[in-house]
Amino acid sequence: MVSSALLPLAALTTLGKVVLSLVAATFIIWSLVTALSIPKRYPNFPENLGMFLTITAVLFVAQMAAVVWVTGTQEVEKEKTAHEAGAGKEKPKEPAAVEGDAAAGKSIFSASCAGCHTLADAGATGSVGPNLDSTKSPLDVVVDRVTNGKGAMPSFKGQLDEQQIADVSAYVVSATG
Repeated sequence: MVSSALLPLAALTTLGKVVLSLVAATFIIWSLVTALSIPKRYPNFPENLGMFLTITAVLFVAQMAAVVWVTGTQEVEKEKTAHEAGAGKEKPKEPAAVEGDAAAGKSIFSASCAGCHTLADAGATGSVGPNLDSTKSPLDVVVDRVTNGKGAMPSFKGQLDEQQIADVSAYVVSATG
């Protein structure tokens, strides 16, 4: 069994995420150490404020650069993989679209989506993902987002089968349309 302290490290799978975590840890440690030790050790702290602000600004810029680098790297990797997969191959035939049942999709939405998304019809008030009442995405976009995820939204391809994805997508489109 993995200790709960090691779970964040176990989730790191790419070099970019490791770098991002190390920069974030450095920034957090710097903040904690300075907040807890400077007032005790240096009663005349405002005299050294310039150095403190410089180090804090450098760490903050490094953190933001690491975020941009990681997210940019992930997008480039996805594009490269998609391009390589499609190079020299005929486009595969799309599987027949599965008809979704909006009524069945409501319960799936409540169980899988309501924690992150706001949707008035479902009584959901999640604040992590976008407010679906205002996005009003078309069916093909909703199916793609549920299947493949994007940004902070994970893919539900492994958790939901094709019919469940069609059901929850049909529900979201009907509830926001």
